[in-house]
Amino acid sequence: MATKESATVNVEEKKDYWDQIPESAEMSFFDHLEELRTRLFVSLITVIVSAIACFAFVRPIVGWLEIPAQGVKFLQLAPGEFFFVSFQVAGYTGILLASPMIIYQIVQFVVPGLTRKERKLLAPVVFGSSILFFAGLAFAYFLLIPAALNFFISYGGDVVEQSWSINKYFQFVLLLMFCTGITFQIPVIQLLLGQLNLVSSQQMLSGWRIVILGSVIIGAIVTPSTDPLTQSLLGGAVLALYFGGIAAVKLIGK
Repeated sequence: MATKESATVNVEEKKDYWDQIPESAEMSFFDHLEELRTRLFVSLITVIVSAIACFAFVRPIVGWLEIPAQGVKFLQLAPGEFFFVSFQVAGYTGILLASPMIIYQIVQFVVPGLTRKERKLLAPVVFGSSILFFAGLAFAYFLLIPAALNFFISYGGDVVEQSWSINKYFQFVLLLMFCTGITFQIPVIQLLLGQLNLVSSQQMLSGWRIVILGSVIIGAIVTPSTDPLTQSLLGGAVLALYFGGIAAVKLIGK
């Protein structure tokens, strides 16, 4: 019986050992640079092609982004302002459309240097990160942006006419959406730290005071507006994501 147990332990130790070793052959520094250059070039070309395609349909995209600002009149305050706004909108939308190819290029560049154990984490991390990013975009579009715009409209509606610069509006909307999508990556970072045994769920929970303060700061920095409602909504979302990440780390036994 002892012999069987020893053999089982040895098999598990060998399996754990091989899980820590990358499978690929070594590459020289210049080979890595060449591969990085190629993958960056492919990603850049994909973004450019996607942006050009989005520019062809920029008017429907602009109309969709203007929906949260019902009742507001948009003005072009300088010659060609809407033209440059169209490039801005097409650029952001092109990055979104090209994101699967960008992620694929990043994964292909990183995978050869990962161990088997780390490769097992790659697919869930990429999938979860993508879902959370688009969830952040939806959260900003359907909740944060309408809340901020309603606050500004109702605050000065009886004093000033609501005529906004088209450029300033899209800077506000696009920045808020992308920053919110990035902020929604918090649970993914927590799961990575937990799976790699760097931080436990108990350690994450013990720092709840710092997290509350951090959520307030993130809400103030990420939101381009200064209204308390938008900052509170984003700060509350950060807290919910953080404690949800703690629950996920605890569920995987870390």
